[in-house]
Amino acid sequence: MNATGTTSADVVIVGTGHGGAQAAIALRQQGHESSILMIGRDAEPPYERPPLSKEYLAGDKSFERMMIRPEKFWADKDIELRLGCGVSEIDWMRHEVTLSDGAKIAYRKLIWAGGGDPRRIDVPGASLKNIFCVRDKRDADAMMTALETGAKRAVVIGGGYIGLEAAAVLRKLGCEVTLLEMQDRVLARVAGEELSRFYEDEHRRQGVDIRLSQRISEILGEEGKVTGVQLENGEQLACDMVVVGIGIVPAVAPLIAAGAAGANGVDVDMYCRTTLDDIYAIGDCAAHANPFAESAVIRLESVQNANDMANTVARAIMGDKQPYHALPWFWSNQYDLKLQTAGLSLGYDATVVRGDPADRKFSVVYLKEGRPIAFDCVNAMKDYVQGRKLLERGIDKVDPALLADTDIQLKELI
Repeated sequence: MNATGTTSADVVIVGTGHGGAQAAIALRQQGHESSILMIGRDAEPPYERPPLSKEYLAGDKSFERMMIRPEKFWADKDIELRLGCGVSEIDWMRHEVTLSDGAKIAYRKLIWAGGGDPRRIDVPGASLKNIFCVRDKRDADAMMTALETGAKRAVVIGGGYIGLEAAAVLRKLGCEVTLLEMQDRVLARVAGEELSRFYEDEHRRQGVDIRLSQRISEILGEEGKVTGVQLENGEQLACDMVVVGIGIVPAVAPLIAAGAAGANGVDVDMYCRTTLDDIYAIGDCAAHANPFAESAVIRLESVQNANDMANTVARAIMGDKQPYHALPWFWSNQYDLKLQTAGLSLGYDATVVRGDPADRKFSVVYLKEGRPIAFDCVNAMKDYVQGRKLLERGIDKVDPALLADTDIQLKELI
């Protein structure tokens, strides 16, 4: 603590998810010996978030197995954790942050890995009990409590990956599940129609009642607890719980209030620097010109992006500046289906299906002007591995017939 009563740390990291944790780890790995302080709104030490809507909710993976590192690791590496506390204000000229408890912390470098907050549904009844998002351990624990105390009918709002994963787990646990999507197919924002229809068919086969092109007018309840969902067409769906998976809102308000540039999240350059001196941003909240999206400014909500941006920042702070350049990849587990995605399908103008979806093992190749830009691989690990290499090396136009021929390995096209 200095003479003004302000605590200080050489590097302050805001956020204890994948990006924040990896930034601290990478700094130590690269020889940073000065103080590191991680600040997290979550009450738990850094842990993996993707399993929350999959293995953890299903009871297949314990919380201890989700820890990014054992709790002892952080003390051993002299990385201080300040948990259950957020940042309310940034004074970038003074190099100082104010915490939600009023404490002030000075820094030399600040890494913002704040992620995002679940987007809330804005209809009457949205504050009733047993309405859940799946963003942190507390959310998943509350869902598990509801299930253990008798919830058997669930309405899932949102047909993206979080909604579909939650629906799959809830079916596994014996719930009746209705999934509502406002667009005319699931995964409409992130995948082609072939993949959307495959997953719709699979979920229906598993007993999920999928309703497309549906909007909600109200969430119904009695005695403060949800009892149903009313659609805009007047239909009422009885339920004991509601799961909302309609995306996130980037948690960047203190940065924007301090003057950082950003519209959808906070803008960063090729080294993940914001427009404020000595402040970096990484992960879900960082809007960047992505080389695999023809330099379009986008946010990527993935573990890969968080980790690779963290490594970029650690190198920059240690004087080894290397621009962020990493092929995006994602995954989703639903039932016995493992979806692995490489690349970004933004702006695709054609698709090629490789294999037969009826076999529950196939890939969708996304093309733009004849050039492969992304792969969605369902139970097709070899396609995923070779497709990633193909995209990383770069390839010009490919005959769609060659891509569709499963007797030709993708690596032969490199």
